[in-house]
Amino acid sequence: MSPTPSETSSSAPTITLADVVAARERLNGSIYLTPCAHSRTLSALTGQQIFLKLENLQMTGSFKERGALNRIALLTPEQAALGVVAASAGNHAQGVAYHATSRGIRAIIVMPLATPLVKVTATRNFGAEVVLHGANYDEAYEEARRICSAQNMTFIHPFDDPAVMAGQGTIAIELLEQIPYLEAVVVPIGGGGLIGGIACAIKESNPNIKVIGAQTSRLPSMQMAVREHHPVTIPPATTIADGIAVRRAGEITLPVIARYVDEIVTVDEDEIASAILVLLEREKTLAEGAGAAGLATLLQHRTSLNGARTAVIIGGGNIDVTLLSRIIERGLVQDGRMIRLRIHLLDKPGALAELTKLIAHHRANIVDTLYNRAYYGVNLGDTTIDITLETRGREQVDQLLAALNEGGYVHSRVL
Repeated sequence: MSPTPSETSSSAPTITLADVVAARERLNGSIYLTPCAHSRTLSALTGQQIFLKLENLQMTGSFKERGALNRIALLTPEQAALGVVAASAGNHAQGVAYHATSRGIRAIIVMPLATPLVKVTATRNFGAEVVLHGANYDEAYEEARRICSAQNMTFIHPFDDPAVMAGQGTIAIELLEQIPYLEAVVVPIGGGGLIGGIACAIKESNPNIKVIGAQTSRLPSMQMAVREHHPVTIPPATTIADGIAVRRAGEITLPVIARYVDEIVTVDEDEIASAILVLLEREKTLAEGAGAAGLATLLQHRTSLNGARTAVIIGGGNIDVTLLSRIIERGLVQDGRMIRLRIHLLDKPGALAELTKLIAHHRANIVDTLYNRAYYGVNLGDTTIDITLETRGREQVDQLLAALNEGGYVHSRVL
């Protein structure tokens, strides 16, 4: 068994390329070698030469199992006999559960009480004992640490562990083999385990390759940590990119990122939703919010890249169906292919027919309507209707709004 990556002071990187290479040997045969295909469509949209590294195709639907398995493989026989503990509401939980159970190792996963049932069920199906505790991840984490101490088990951190980083970094070795003349890699950032491992392996193999991180603008914890030169705890926020919703950057990951990562950029909720929709429609690929964040930065031209041969990490595809439905709708709105209007009408026969005729003339499709006479502050003798429309894009929306103005309709967009 190879030694665990040596831990140094918090001011210096804690892993090397040799650690990542050793991790790859441990993972060989147990982790799917995910494809990394070139996308002509996304290349045209972004101005780069895009290659998608599809980690959403892993057994548990996420790259997280690479780090979990590498950490589990480094357990001593005594540690393996006592079992492992993790705190997670999603991908890390499933990665630990799957690879611990497959090796006959007991796994306890502490998940917040509000964790969606589908994630709880998936974690249990992979063989873990699930403990539901706390209102959020922080409370679940504290309970996991308590269990770990009480039962003398091994805690597997989702990102702030050199062995976990090295396991995630095996993606970089695959990229260097799969993409000739690779020039850049765009990686989602939460706590920094994924980008830390990838950046170390990439830069120590070829320092000319750029490594760019993508964070949600609602929780830019790593961007702030790099700027302040130490981890900063930021206020909680909700985001569709829940897989990278980390309030505080890792103590161990930060020095690696500060040394090896060239640039960290952020994207907002609508931009991530749009990237998910692009992947679904154009690439027939399902990505969760965190998994699509890297592509979102390129679609929005946020990076300094210019025509580079670029690998984009699609980190995971575990997304609730109900959330996916809302994300698709949000993406359609962002792209101008769905709009909801509140239109004032005279409460008389034929008024609605005249309105629908105007809408039909501009080839918009009505998908939902809601009448209201008592609310929205309408005058007596008037009515208000909310209409949801499918459109072909922003140009058609602009034409329709202009036609409503010309027709004398009082209207507003409902967001």
